[in-house]
Amino acid sequence: MESMVMSNKQVIFRDYVTGFLSESDLLINSTTVNLKVPAGSMTALVKNLYLSCDPYMRNRMRKPDPSSPATALSFIPGKPISGFGVSKVMDSGHPDYKEGDLLWGAVGWEEYSVITPIPNLHFKIHHTDVPLSNYTGLLGMPGMTAYAGFYEICSPKKGETVFVSAASGAVGQLVGQFAKLMGCYVVGSAGSKEKVDLLKNKFGFDDAFNYKEESDLNAALKRCFPVGIDIYFENVGGEMLDAVILNMRPHGRIAACGMISQYNLQVPEAVYNLWLITYKRIRIQGFNTIDYLHKYSEFLEFVLPYLREEKITYVEDVADGLESAPAALVGLFHGKNVGKQLVVVSRDLD
Repeated sequence: MESMVMSNKQVIFRDYVTGFLSESDLLINSTTVNLKVPAGSMTALVKNLYLSCDPYMRNRMRKPDPSSPATALSFIPGKPISGFGVSKVMDSGHPDYKEGDLLWGAVGWEEYSVITPIPNLHFKIHHTDVPLSNYTGLLGMPGMTAYAGFYEICSPKKGETVFVSAASGAVGQLVGQFAKLMGCYVVGSAGSKEKVDLLKNKFGFDDAFNYKEESDLNAALKRCFPVGIDIYFENVGGEMLDAVILNMRPHGRIAACGMISQYNLQVPEAVYNLWLITYKRIRIQGFNTIDYLHKYSEFLEFVLPYLREEKITYVEDVADGLESAPAALVGLFHGKNVGKQLVVVSRDLD
C-alpha cells in the first residue's frame, strides 16, 4: 500500500486548568498523518470541516478526580483536545463508511482525524440541502440537547410559562423556538443588548432581558413572569438558578442542561433557595445528551421540516481557521459568541 503523508495541524491541550481557561492553555502544533488507513482496519481517516465549541469541554480540562464523574473523560496533557465536528471521509476500512461520505460526531481538534466510528457517536450525513455547518449545532449535539431536554425532561404543555437562560446560545435559541411552537409563553436571558434583540426579533421570544443590567434577578423574573415559571431550561447556574427557584410555580420542572457560570470557578457558588423545591414540588433533573442520541433519527424527522419551512431559524458565530479555535472556545466563557460558536477548519470538500 502506497503511503501518503500530509501535514496535520492540531490544537494541543497544554495542561490541566484551574480557574478561567485562557488561550495559552491550548497550543497549535503541526504533525503528520497517513492518508491511508491500514488494510483490514475498522478505522476511518476523516478531513475535519467544522468543529463545535461547547461549554462542557471546559470540564474535560480538569485534573482527573476519582470522586468527580465530571472529570472521567479529562483531556490528556500534550495531546489534541476533541469534541464534535463535521467531517468528510478520505479513506476507510469501516464497512459503514466509504470515501466521500460526510459525517458528524466525535473527532480531534485537528485538520485530519483517524476515528473508529461508533453507533450513536458518529452519524452519517444524508441531508445536504441544509448548511453542513448546521451539523455542529441545530442538527448536531446542541440540537439533540434542546430536543431531549425540552421534550423529554420538561414534559411541556401548551400555555405554560418557560424561562431559558443563556438563551441566545447554541441550545437556548432552539429551546425557545421549540417552546413557542408548542404555544408556550417564553422569556430568555442573555448578556448583551444585541443578544436580547435577537431573542425577541429573530427567535420569537415573548420577552427577554440582559442579566448584566439587572441588579435584582428575582425582581427581573417577577416582572417577566407575574404568575411564575412552569419550566426552566437551565444553562447558567449560580445566582440565576437561585432567583428562578423563588419564581417557580408548584410542580415546576427544571432541566439542568449546564451551568456555565460555575465551570471556571475554583469554589462553586452556593444556591440558597433549594429548600423551596420541597414545598413547591419542583423537579430538577440533570441530563446528558449522550443518553438520548439513539433518538437522533426521530429528532431529524421532527426538526428538518420546520427548518425547511423556515419555521425554525438558527444563528451561528463562525471563527475561521484552526488557529482561531482556542480564542473561539475561550470566548464562550466571556459571552463573546452570538449564537452557536463553531470553527471552520476547511470549506474545501476535496
